[in-house]
Amino acid sequence: YQTFITEERFGFNHTTIKTWALDLVKTVLLIIIIGVPLVAAILWLMNQAGENWWVYAWLLWVSFSLIMIWAYPAFIAPIFNKFSQLEDASMRTRIEDLLSRCGFQSQGVFVVDGSRRSSHGNAYFTGFGKNKRIVFYDTLLESLSEEEVEAVLAHELGHFKRNHIKKSLLLSSAISFAGFALLAWLMRSDWFYASLGVETASTHTALILFMMIMPVFTYFVSPLFSALSRKHEFEADEFAHSNSNYKALISALVSLYRDNASTLTPDPLHSMFYDSHPPATIRINHLEAIASGGSSD
Repeated sequence: YQTFITEERFGFNHTTIKTWALDLVKTVLLIIIIGVPLVAAILWLMNQAGENWWVYAWLLWVSFSLIMIWAYPAFIAPIFNKFSQLEDASMRTRIEDLLSRCGFQSQGVFVVDGSRRSSHGNAYFTGFGKNKRIVFYDTLLESLSEEEVEAVLAHELGHFKRNHIKKSLLLSSAISFAGFALLAWLMRSDWFYASLGVETASTHTALILFMMIMPVFTYFVSPLFSALSRKHEFEADEFAHSNSNYKALISALVSLYRDNASTLTPDPLHSMFYDSHPPATIRINHLEAIASGGSSD
């Protein structure tokens, strides 16, 4: 519905039925190949690893997450999209100069054919260690000037230099640790099954019930994670202000928010739960305040 009704209504959708169907098939196959063995391994630990199974399961989950971060850019993303090296010599020189100033090493600067599915633009870092990559959507390169692209990249570099990726990994690891500990406690509690109308207790049942109910409760703490994400966006903007032309970042924000039809006046309650980025007007005011002598801390 989102792709073929909502996105189509506002002129963003470029996805064909064939592309959508192929994406679905590829996703299902990846779940079977990667997800099923992971779940099977966790269930085996629940049954065979004793009362401390949840510690081993957590270590398995963290290891799996790190492997996926490493493997995604090289092996999984190319299954869905075509990635090519940035060929624009002028743009590449500008980017390499920025990376050098910021002390950032990357395996390469890539362009992804995001226009096959949508007109939305984006830029991001992926991978870690020697496998870090910078990826630009082709739609973003077509809609922004070189100076604006440099400013957007400086913003993304800000996430890296301010250790947002590491902090997110640590936070997700801590949350998963608490989650496995909670599951270990609940699966030994008769009331857990009875309160959900289940008569027969088992590890399979416990895992399924836990996965079903957790979104209900984690929903109420989602404002905390959204607030942290918005804080990180401000910090990345501050880094971009110091390492690129902040006026170019402002014009890029205006273009991106306009082209993506993003609201400038979101409902405060909805924003508190769902918005990972502050509204463009607030981000622009923040950048202007820094330029006029305000603190960037």
